[in-house]
Amino acid sequence: MEVSLGQKQKQNDEFVLISISQISSSSSDPASSAVARFSVESGAPQLRFHKESEPNDVIFVDLRTAELYRLSLVQSICINKGSETSMENSYSRAITIRFKTESESEAFHTAFDQWKSEAPGVRTGAQLENGTTLAHKSKFDDKIEAASAKMYFHYYSQLLHQQNMLQDYVRTGTYYAAVIENRADFVGRVVVDVGAGSGILSLFAAQAGAKHVYAVEASEMAEYARRLIAGNPSLGQRITVVKGKVEEVELPEKADILISEPMGTLLVNERMLESYVIARDRFLVPNGKMFPTTGRIHMAPFSDEYLFVEIANKALFWQQQNYYGVDLTPLYGSAFQGYFSQPVVDAFDPRFLVAPAIFHTLDFSTVKEEELYEIEIPLSFIASVGTRVHGLACWFDVLFNGSTVKRWLTTAPGAPTTHWYQLRCVLSQPIYVMAGQEITGRLRMVAHNAQSYTMYLTMSAKMWGAGAEQGGILQTSSCKLDLKEPYYRMSQPQPYAWAQDQQPHQVIQGQDAVGPGLMDQPIENSGIPQDRRADVADILVYAMQSQLIYCSTVHKELHGMEMEVEVEVVVVGWLSI
Repeated sequence: MEVSLGQKQKQNDEFVLISISQISSSSSDPASSAVARFSVESGAPQLRFHKESEPNDVIFVDLRTAELYRLSLVQSICINKGSETSMENSYSRAITIRFKTESESEAFHTAFDQWKSEAPGVRTGAQLENGTTLAHKSKFDDKIEAASAKMYFHYYSQLLHQQNMLQDYVRTGTYYAAVIENRADFVGRVVVDVGAGSGILSLFAAQAGAKHVYAVEASEMAEYARRLIAGNPSLGQRITVVKGKVEEVELPEKADILISEPMGTLLVNERMLESYVIARDRFLVPNGKMFPTTGRIHMAPFSDEYLFVEIANKALFWQQQNYYGVDLTPLYGSAFQGYFSQPVVDAFDPRFLVAPAIFHTLDFSTVKEEELYEIEIPLSFIASVGTRVHGLACWFDVLFNGSTVKRWLTTAPGAPTTHWYQLRCVLSQPIYVMAGQEITGRLRMVAHNAQSYTMYLTMSAKMWGAGAEQGGILQTSSCKLDLKEPYYRMSQPQPYAWAQDQQPHQVIQGQDAVGPGLMDQPIENSGIPQDRRADVADILVYAMQSQLIYCSTVHKELHGMEMEVEVEVVVVGWLSI
């Protein structure tokens, strides 16, 4: 599909050359005359070369990445960056061009510069078949640092990561069902797939009867998408792959429907929701549909003593006073806070939650891009059990608001696990609550230029019982976390094998950072008979759960292949046996 960039270029978009030859080709025939033509293909400005004797043997040059240099008055060289499948930043194609006259050479260079400067994303607007695009200056490069963008697009250009998402059958199956069950929304409609990746959603839309689908993909995955779509010709003839950022590309017509998978960890990580909203403002017709339509972030306080101890114990390394003759303790405090600045990504049992969840809604059809730069959510819960609250558990879901069927895709704990898992913000100082006590606080997320968010969490336990109506805060704990740097814990097994009737507060194993698996350590020289050691361990666990004792310090020393654990125990209550 070709669209002229302007009447001026229409008069000057084709040139007859004396010859062209590829430097890398051993079969070039420099004596053969050739034709060069400027055009727009799939929304991208291109320069096409072909020899008059071989009109079907076309060389394509992407003007966005090409450079043109003069070798003489009538000879130039066009250098094009490596192929779209190449991950190296190198130039792999060079074409020498010979002109008939100096004036033709000058005209060609002028046209080259004009087409390059008028590339999609730079223009101030364009008349389309069914509407006009908004004048839009790309914000992507201004708000995202180059190193982050490079890593991001490199990651999604690899088939192994696309496979990971495709094999998330909850994700892929829900998208398929949402599209196919709502054929009435797709039949005869123009669809734009924002961040198309492998092109799977574009193919779903074509299956549902879309008139045409524009699959917009900025990474090198666009080439794989073209190959996949070409391999399904009955669908592919209605799909055009457009390589480029949605903030920059131009399309030949407006869209009736946007489809995308813009969700990251906690819905907002990677900041692709902003691109989804920009695509809405640029390409969607009034009252057009968006799949997904709405997103919700769910939150609830949780209690997980095992997780808290695991994180706290990571910093014990820095408590060594004689590490090859070096005292590491000056860095212990920073290391401790550093581990608690990482949100934990894993799948957890919903029985860890200590209060009913609340949610914050983002309506993709109305939210403004700027509203995603900072998200502030007030927190208010009523504790269902008495326990230590170790932080805030979060997950999300999205709604496909089809005309026929409304479909939800959820990442909730207890639901089938997705590649997003769930996320938990762990407080370095837990708070104590009783059943019926109110927990308040605030979650504030501020976007940063590494395509993620800095999270500020505050949780407080309000007064409880008689006099609670007077208000007041008993305990407050806060933390700062970087959503870009999570602790991926999802591959680890769940720590508890609960009985069906157990409550969350019954599984707490300790009250401070006492070291992982403390109760599993062998009691070597205790003088306790072997058959009674399990009883002693059970008593210690019960005592710790009942808050009768707590372990205040832990010292670990390696002796050969065995680890000896010395625990200082402080008794805070009496236990009758």
